[in-house]
Amino acid sequence: MFNRRENFSQYIKYYPVVSLIIALNILVYAMGLIPIVGDNVFNLGAGANFLIADGEYWRLVTPIFLHAGFLHLLFNMFWLYLFGPELEKIAGKMRFFTIYFFAGLLGNVATYLMQPPNYISVGASGAIFGIFGAFAALVYYTRNTMPQLKQTIMPIIIVSIIMTFLQSNVNATAHLVGLLTGFVIGLIDFHPRRILNWRIKKKK
Repeated sequence: MFNRRENFSQYIKYYPVVSLIIALNILVYAMGLIPIVGDNVFNLGAGANFLIADGEYWRLVTPIFLHAGFLHLLFNMFWLYLFGPELEKIAGKMRFFTIYFFAGLLGNVATYLMQPPNYISVGASGAIFGIFGAFAALVYYTRNTMPQLKQTIMPIIIVSIIMTFLQSNVNATAHLVGLLTGFVIGLIDFHPRRILNWRIKKKK
């Protein structure tokens, strides 16, 4: 299910939302490498709690597309590249974007509310944990019909949660809230009756 065998053009064609998000993250990172411009990109977009408190509310969104370094970007985009396509295929473009965006947004809102004023964070990991949460909801509904999904995705989720608390400089608040957000939206979106309605609409 999560083995990617598409070539570059097929990947973009089949998974346009995932491709666009990856491209945006890479573009923002590349802009950050430009002298002078790079500092401005980071300074204007990082999720600095004390600046959010001063009314710079865009910082609840912009950190989703900012990363602290190349390895940070590579790690997050790898997970998005690997797990995003299957969820986009199952949920559809708009539902996938909703899961991803709101998981990242609410993860940043929770970070603002629960962390101290001097806390600063960047990264797409809260949104990516939202993807994991949505898959957990799908596991809940398909636990009897698709046991292989549970066997694949649940160990990844559990290990990811454990690693959240073992690694330093990780925004555990965004991870856990993103996971919960994805799970709740997934419970709504993947309810069997809703999926049946999707299929009926597609046939019309």
